[in-house]
Amino acid sequence: MTKTITIRDEVYKKLLAVKREDESFSKLFERFLEGMNAVEILVTFRGCVEFRDKEKMFLEINALRAKYEL
Repeated sequence: MTKTITIRDEVYKKLLAVKREDESFSKLFERFLEGMNAVEILVTFRGCVEFRDKEKMFLEINALRAKYEL
């Protein structure tokens, strides 16, 4: 499954600068995120992501939380 994300032009240029020639963006993100916990990931990307439908996102997060609560 693939997902489309929106990033600002300046963020895209920064990602291109560190992406390896034979590396997909998915592999680049995996490399960045490897070994990081969820809080570190959120702090690292704070301000770099723009959400189109925040209400939908919050509903999905809450549904996942409910699914994993004991």
